[in-house]
This record gives sequence, C-alpha cells and structure tokens, in this order.
Amino acid sequence: MQGLIDEVQQHVVRIQVRLFACRERLLANTDDEALHDLRIAVRQLRSLLRPLTAAPVCADLQQYAAQVGRVTGPLRDLEVLQGYLQQQGLRAAAQSRQPLLLQGYNELLGSPPLVNLLNALDDWPQQWRAAASNGALRGLNRLIRQRLRKDRKRLVQALLDPTHDRHRLRLLVKRLRYAAEAYPQLSALSRRTRLRLKQAQAALGDWHDHWQWLLRTETEADLQPCVPVWRAAMQRAEQEADLALEQLVTAFARPKG
Repeated sequence: MQGLIDEVQQHVVRIQVRLFACRERLLANTDDEALHDLRIAVRQLRSLLRPLTAAPVCADLQQYAAQVGRVTGPLRDLEVLQGYLQQQGLRAAAQSRQPLLLQGYNELLGSPPLVNLLNALDDWPQQWRAAASNGALRGLNRLIRQRLRKDRKRLVQALLDPTHDRHRLRLLVKRLRYAAEAYPQLSALSRRTRLRLKQAQAALGDWHDHWQWLLRTETEADLQPCVPVWRAAMQRAEQEADLALEQLVTAFARPKG
C-alpha cells in the first residue's frame, strides 16, 4: 500500500513539472506542441486522480484538472484545424485563424482554471502525505480496481448496444485506456486489449475531427472548399472506427481480455 501511495505522489509531481514547463513554452511561444503537451499532462493527471476522487484530498485537484481540460479543448481543436489548413496550402484560411489562436493562448495563461490547478498542485503533496498519515488512503488498491472495473463494464455495455453513439464510445474508450495507462498493474487488461483500445481511440478521434470540421463549415464560409474531402475522409474514418470497435469487442471476449 505504501508503495502505491508513494508512486501516486511521485507521478503527480512529475506531471506538475511538465505542466510548468508547458506553461513556460506557451509564454515564450517556442513551439507548436506546447498546448498539446499541456493537455496530455492534464489528461494523465485526471486519469491518475479519477479513481481516487472518493478521497477528499484528490477531489478538488481532479476538479481543477477537469476545468483545464474543458477550457483547452476548443483551443486545441482550433490549433489542429489551423495546422491542417497550413499543411494543405490553404494559407489564407490558416492565417485568418492565427490571431484567434494567439488570443486563446494568452487567455489560457491567465485563466482561473490553469492558475487554480497550478496553485493546487503546489499544496497537494503535503495534503497527500497528511491523508496517508491519518489513514484516509486505506483501501487504495481496492478503490482503483473498482473504478477500472466500472469503466470497463460501461464500455462493454456501450459496445454491445446496437444504437451506440460514437461520441460516447470515444469518451469511454479514452477513459478506460488512460486509466489503464495510469495503473497498468491494476487494470487487469491484456496487452492485446490495450492495443485495441489505442487503435479504437485513434480511429474515433479521426472521425471526430472531421465531424467537427464539417460542422464548422456551416458557419465558416472559407472552409467550404474542404467539404467534399472531409466528407469522404469522415466516411472512411467511420468504417475504420467500426472495424476497430469490432476488434475491441473480440478482445474483451477473450478470457484474459
């Protein structure tokens, strides 16, 4: 038990260091991957804490991380679209979105969600150690296993539902995959199943990107030339996602899935 307590604390501290580094990269505008890396770090923090939210010491930090995830989502979507337009040689469309992107970076850096998260991370290690000392972290292994089993059950039920919604499946796949990455020894998922989760997430993510972009064409006229290509790409992504989900169902059906 003590080993897991120490491991969680060390993991959170490593994520904190990465978050501060990402913030500095955004401030200095050094590269195009700072926001993406920040979101990865926040996602890993949420995945680490989510099974532990029954412990009061984790609840607030998880909430702050979730808020950062929500406010950075639309900004990352814009960043991906702007990068795609640039790669495709649609320079006018890409450049017209650059000011909005830079404004979003600046607003994020001073936003309450990010400030609250970074401040909370400073205080959290001491709170975590205090919770461990007073016995508030008893049964940590059981708590994590229960949450992972629940996430798996929800995903399997959704996969077997003939009326399943791809948006919900995408979220459930991400949740289980990232939780299994945070706690590989407690996930009880085989290597094959973890691979299938990754493949399903990639296919669903590709579909989701094109679905979002097509929605934007309804209000952003300069994207209209992309509609035929995006529709075809979304249809291909749908087929790939359906195949990946079928393979995931098969993986879960195996004895050691």
